[in-house]
Amino acid sequence: MNKQELIGHVADRGGLSRNVASQAVETMLEVITSTLKRGDEVRLVGFGNFSVTRRKASTGRNPRTGEPMQIKATSQPKFRPGKVLKDAVQ
Repeated sequence: MNKQELIGHVADRGGLSRNVASQAVETMLEVITSTLKRGDEVRLVGFGNFSVTRRKASTGRNPRTGEPMQIKATSQPKFRPGKVLKDAVQ
């Protein structure tokens, strides 16, 4: 399912116009993104948690030359599904 299909399902199930459903989905995604940018966590009970993990800088190897290279520290978004979601999928 892509974003447009999700918007269509939200509109149908919620009895909303497609425009209103699109605004709701876009707003939800913007709020989750801005919250993660601040370094906070988003907890949706039963669905899951969105968080940010930090990876330290490290030294790796260039696969072509075998030379050591520095890998920068990064922040990665992470999603951990909740029990209700896990049980629904199994």
